Amino acid sequence: MFSAFTNSLKIPELRSRILYTLGLLFVARVGAHIPLPGIDPKPLQAFFADQTANGGGALVGLYNMFTGGALVKGAVCALGIMPYISASIIFQLLTAVVPMLSRLQQEGDVGRQKLTQYTRYATVIICLVQGVLLILALENPARLFSGFDVNQYGQIVIVSKFWFMVQSTIFMTAGTMLLMWLGEQITQRGIGNGVSLLITIGILADIPGAAMATYQLFFAPIGVAKLGLPQATMMIALFIIVTMGIIAVTQGQRKIPVQYAKRVVGQKVYGGQSSFLPLKVNYSGVMPVIFASAILLFPQQILSQLGAAFALPFLVEFSNNLLQGHWMYYTFTAALILFFSYFWVSVMFKPIQIADDLKKYGGYIPGVRPGEPTASFLDFIMTRLTLAGAVFLTIISILPDLLLFQLSVPPRVAYFFGGTGMLITVGVILDTMRQIETFLLQRHYDGFLKKGRIRGRTTSANVAIGEAASDKSVMQLTAVMVIILLVGLTAWAVRHFAL
Repeated sequence: MFSAFTNSLKIPELRSRILYTLGLLFVARVGAHIPLPGIDPKPLQAFFADQTANGGGALVGLYNMFTGGALVKGAVCALGIMPYISASIIFQLLTAVVPMLSRLQQEGDVGRQKLTQYTRYATVIICLVQGVLLILALENPARLFSGFDVNQYGQIVIVSKFWFMVQSTIFMTAGTMLLMWLGEQITQRGIGNGVSLLITIGILADIPGAAMATYQLFFAPIGVAKLGLPQATMMIALFIIVTMGIIAVTQGQRKIPVQYAKRVVGQKVYGGQSSFLPLKVNYSGVMPVIFASAILLFPQQILSQLGAAFALPFLVEFSNNLLQGHWMYYTFTAALILFFSYFWVSVMFKPIQIADDLKKYGGYIPGVRPGEPTASFLDFIMTRLTLAGAVFLTIISILPDLLLFQLSVPPRVAYFFGGTGMLITVGVILDTMRQIETFLLQRHYDGFLKKGRIRGRTTSANVAIGEAASDKSVMQLTAVMVIILLVGLTAWAVRHFAL
C-alpha cells in the first residue's frame, strides 16, 4: 500500500494532478482563515469554545464542520461550498420534472454546459440570500446563537452595519464562487471530485482539535470529571466498527446477472458473454441526511421565534422537542431520511430506461422476461436495497448524539468518531483512491491492494475530464503556496512570541 503512494509520484501526469490538487486545497484553506473586514471573530470563537466545553452547540458545530471552521472565524469563505451544492441538487431534481431542463441534459456537452451555467447563477442568488441572513445574525448574535450575551462576549460587528452588510455579502459570495471554481478545476485537472474534496479537507482540518479534546477527556486536571479506561476502549472499538461499517455499506453492491444473446453479423459472432448490473446499497449517498437536517433546523428556529414573540408556550415547547436529545427529533430524522432516500432513488434511478437499454443491446436477466417485467424486478430489488441504506444512514447520523448526550463527549469529538462527517470523509477518500489506483494499473504498477482491487473502481481510461496541468504551472502554484505558508508561519511566530 505504501509503495503505491511512492509509485504515484513516478507517473508524471499523476504527480502533476496530485500536486495541483494539493495546491488548490491549500488555497481553499487560506480562504477559511481570512476574516471579513469589520468583524471581530474573538467573541464568536469564545462563545463556541464555551458551548463545546459545556457539551452544547452540536447543531452549530455541524454547520461549522461543513464550512471547515470558516464560520467560527467569520472568514471570507464562511458560507463554504454548500450554496453550490444546494444549487446543484435543486437542478438535479428539476431535470426530472422540468421537460426543458431534461432536454438540455440529453443534448450532450452543450446542454450540460448550459445547466452548469444556470447552476452558477443559482449559486450566486443563494449566496446573496444566505449572506444577508448570516450578517443579520452576526449583528444580533442572540437570534441565531442561543445563549450568546453581548455583555459577556462583546460585539462581533465593530463597524457601520449597513456598509458592513453590503461589503460582507459581496465578499462571502465571492468566497463561495472561488471555492466553486477551485472545485471545478480540481475535478478537471486534479484528482478526485473537487467539491467533495473541499468538504472533506474542511472536516479533516478539525482533527487536531478533536484529538486534543479527546486527550482532555481522559487526562483532565485533578478535580475535573474525566472518562476512564472502559469508555476509552468503547470509543476506540466504536470508531473501528463505524469505519468498517461505512466502508462495507458504501462499497456494497447487489450484482444482478445479465446475459447477452449471440448475434451473427456476416461471418462473425457477437455477444453471448455474461456480465452483471451493479446496484449500490447506499444509492443516495449522504444527501438524505443533509436534507433531513436542513428541514428540521428551519422549522425549529421559526417556531421558537414565533412562540417567543407572540407568547405561545406550546410553540416554544414543540420547537424545543425538535432539538437534538429529544425522541421527537430522532423520530422525525429517521422518517425524513427514509423519505428522501426513496425520493432520491425515484428521481435518479430509472428502471424502465435500464430495461429498455438491456433489451436494445440483446441483454436479459436470467429468469426474468425482457421489457416491463425486468423494470419491475429492478424496482423491487432497488426498493429493498434503499430500505437497508436508509436504516444505515439513520444509525450513522444518530450515533454521534449517543456519544454526545450519553457520555458527555464534546461535539467535535462525537462528529469525529461517527456521523455525517465520517460518512463523507470515508466515501471521498475511497473514490480518490480508486482513481489513483486506475492510473497505477494502467501503467502496470501495483495498486493499493496486491491481493485484490478496491471494489467498484472505475476501469475507464478517462478518469478526469480535462488534461493535467503542465509541470510549469504546477511548480509556479507550489512556489506561491510555499511563500504564503512561510509568511503565515512567520506572522504566527511573531505574534506568539510578542505575547
